[in-house]
Amino acid sequence: MEPIRDQLNIDTPELVAIELPLAGIGSRFVAALVDSLIAGFGLFVLGMIWVFVVAALESFWKVTANWAIGLFLIVVFVIIWGYYTLFEAFGNGRTPGKRVAKIRVIHQSGRGITFLESLARNLIRYADFFPFFYALGVVTMFMNRRSQRLGDLAAGTLVVRDRESEAPGWSESSTRTITAAAVAAPPPLDAPHLLVLLPAPALAKLTASDLEVLEGFFARRLDMDLATRASLAGRIAQALCVKSGLAVPDGTSVETFLEAAAHQFRELGRMN
Repeated sequence: MEPIRDQLNIDTPELVAIELPLAGIGSRFVAALVDSLIAGFGLFVLGMIWVFVVAALESFWKVTANWAIGLFLIVVFVIIWGYYTLFEAFGNGRTPGKRVAKIRVIHQSGRGITFLESLARNLIRYADFFPFFYALGVVTMFMNRRSQRLGDLAAGTLVVRDRESEAPGWSESSTRTITAAAVAAPPPLDAPHLLVLLPAPALAKLTASDLEVLEGFFARRLDMDLATRASLAGRIAQALCVKSGLAVPDGTSVETFLEAAAHQFRELGRMN
């Protein structure tokens, strides 16, 4: 059993605090162990192949073994570095080991990490590993309240625990930071917001900034508890209605109304 985990509150641009459960040493150790086993197996297979490559180089191109060994070490570095960097940058902050441990890397602002942040984080991984299996990284994690190793401190990232994922109710793509507790059944195939028609003159009063607020809500709503999510949706809907003259149609939920407003505002922009 891991000790009680620290909680971190992050204030979003919508002025709502999201509580993130920080990943503990135990879960991060499991992730590192699984990733090390996967990478180690891959390197073992590569090493077996490289034996034949070296033999071919020596036989046909007269390349010395020293050059071959040096090239192999470079390839090993690139593979290990690329394994973590690419999985975290394009796998929603998760390597295969992190998926097993149910943790992920995010930026300290609560959003997902970018490629450059993943690059910075993993270049310093080798310093965290010193003198053996993340010893320095573990010491650093114990010395700061966010359990950040050196790579996290350099890149401004955090490792948090996943929550149970929820099927998105938003039919269009949006960036998620961390998964959240399931709060509703999967939506029907026909997205409800596509059945809601809002007046174009009222939609035209909205701006790109309003759309950014809506997108921010859609990206973070799965990470909010039900009460916070409903409260924020209501506040955003009220602000949009006051500004544009729109009204939530009878029989339509507030979130469906917001989805319809965002979708139709985009369509209106494409036509203009």
